[in-house]
Amino acid sequence: MIDAHFHIWQLSRGDYGWLSPALGSIHRDVSLEDWRQARASSGITAGLLVQAAPTEAETRFLLDQARDAPDVLGVIGWADMLAPDAAQRILALAADPLLRGLRPMLQDLPDPDWILQDALAPALAALQQADLTLDALILPEHLPRILALAQRHPALRIVVDHGAKPGIAAGQWSDWADGIRRLAELPLVFCKLSGLWTEAAVGAPVAAVQPYARHLLACFGPARLLWGSDWPVLELAGTYRAWLAAAWAEVPAADRARVFGDTARRAYRL
Repeated sequence: MIDAHFHIWQLSRGDYGWLSPALGSIHRDVSLEDWRQARASSGITAGLLVQAAPTEAETRFLLDQARDAPDVLGVIGWADMLAPDAAQRILALAADPLLRGLRPMLQDLPDPDWILQDALAPALAALQQADLTLDALILPEHLPRILALAQRHPALRIVVDHGAKPGIAAGQWSDWADGIRRLAELPLVFCKLSGLWTEAAVGAPVAAVQPYARHLLACFGPARLLWGSDWPVLELAGTYRAWLAAAWAEVPAADRARVFGDTARRAYRL
């Protein structure tokens, strides 16, 4: 069983702009061993390590951390996709077989159309040349933009993180649900069943995410939906075990092997 989305970080590295003391308990150093303890006896045996800072230095830090960790199957990193030598940078990073994808932090960029600019063409071509996956860290407003991107680049594998982060606390549904349905019609777009609980109201039970999880499963199906913890950010809402149990209960028994493992292998060529 694979956790398709978890993080580690060292605060002293200094490039986690979003990770402030205001986030309380997760404003701390987090190691691979901490993740192992969080998932202990859960049945999860491996995972994909995902970037948390928009720097290539952090990507290399994660690759170094994963190098001697057989339970880390790959790293989803970051590269400057607008650099004049973006293609060369991406191919150089991809020379490390642990790199399985790149994640521009689209939710933090002021222009929701950023991913559609022509200047990104060399970087996107390099992603495909290196057989890397594009992780889309997005909000609901980005769904039509990712749809347009996927239509322009039908051979590019895209994984939508955290179900596109619907506004569960505010009861957001229609636009998000329709955008997800449209995006799921494209065969190389995948989606992570992750990060939903932290979009619910503070203190909300995990049951608050149930309609959203069910919609993701109905749209993407077990062949393109993959489970992730989003740990340790998950701790802002609840525990690793509680989120895993809730997601497990929503997936039919016949589909669990795919959602909790096989689909991650397909999405990231593991």
